[in-house]
Amino acid sequence: MALSPSPSPSPATAVKSSLKTPFLPSLRRFARFSMSAPQPRLAVASSASCLSVDAGHREDVLAAARAFVPKCLSETHLELTVPGLKAKARGKVRDIYEGKGYMVLVTTDRQSAFDRVLASIPFKGQVLNKTSIWWFSKTEHIVPNAVICSPDKNVTIAKKCSVFPVEFVVRGFVTGSTDTSLWTVYNSGRRHYCGNILPDGMKKNQKLPANILTPTTKATNHDVPVSPDEIVKMGLMTEDEYLEVSSKAMSLFEYGQQVALDHGLLLVDTKYEFGKDADGNILLVDEVHTPDSSRYWIASSYQERFNACLEPENVDKEFLRLWFKDHCNPYEDQVLPDAPEDLICELAWRYIFLYETITNSKFQIPTMEESIHDRISRKVSEVLESL
Repeated sequence: MALSPSPSPSPATAVKSSLKTPFLPSLRRFARFSMSAPQPRLAVASSASCLSVDAGHREDVLAAARAFVPKCLSETHLELTVPGLKAKARGKVRDIYEGKGYMVLVTTDRQSAFDRVLASIPFKGQVLNKTSIWWFSKTEHIVPNAVICSPDKNVTIAKKCSVFPVEFVVRGFVTGSTDTSLWTVYNSGRRHYCGNILPDGMKKNQKLPANILTPTTKATNHDVPVSPDEIVKMGLMTEDEYLEVSSKAMSLFEYGQQVALDHGLLLVDTKYEFGKDADGNILLVDEVHTPDSSRYWIASSYQERFNACLEPENVDKEFLRLWFKDHCNPYEDQVLPDAPEDLICELAWRYIFLYETITNSKFQIPTMEESIHDRISRKVSEVLESL
């Protein structure tokens, strides 16, 4: 029997929309136009967080980000500073180290897109790690995870797992700007994608009739879209493993959509990774619902901006992707232009805004009394002594 991802209804979305977004005053200057058409109005819960109504807070973050630009954590070498650690891999964002029975994952400030590193973003590593830790704790009722502890703002210590070589990408909207994004695929005329049949007549940024799963293989240089049947035929997962993990991925996304909506945001799409521990248990690994792995839009302004052929107000790295696509060919140019500092600091602000909005807590700007690398080395060393 052929496998197929089971689309499931997205949570209803919301009520009121407005082109004015007082708590994100700078988003509009990065807006772009797209050809879109009206769709049924989504229902939106009123924003649960107005942290950014405080313009002073935003300016404080931007000022701190500007001062932090030359101090970003772009690389680590814990194999030289923490006894017993071996350098295992350097990902686009994370530096991964191996110990006895555990992995140490350091989230740096590197910013990736288009399968390459574009820049370093102030505070990004801290935001991503803390956002993931929050979501891991909130989703344990859906699927267990590999987290052992988080000894530092940028660090997660996790169980060793055999990670499935598949990324589970779940989508609720037709959008995106990369080669593998659903809008790029759809706009090229394709209506069969990763085992899904897409309806005709959809516009960019339109909500899908139901959430869909579009898996990709974890290729070295470029993720490759793949269907459920291909995953099994290629031996990447067994049929039972795929069915269990795909169901968990869809449940995680639905839950994430509802939590985001409760805080005035739309979780547009995301990707999950899973693995098996030494006992054969399937665990959620890597990151969860971060602004790196996910797209988020402001819910209250989505419908009106969609009707007006405007890009949604995004709280993720999409506007950075769009800037690079406007100024170069990020897939083919060997040398890319430097992103403007204002753009880098704006992205730092959006990541912090998302963290504060979702977790309903205030982001703590790190002090520089101790270098980030020294702080990480010290805290990881202290914790590993007790493991």
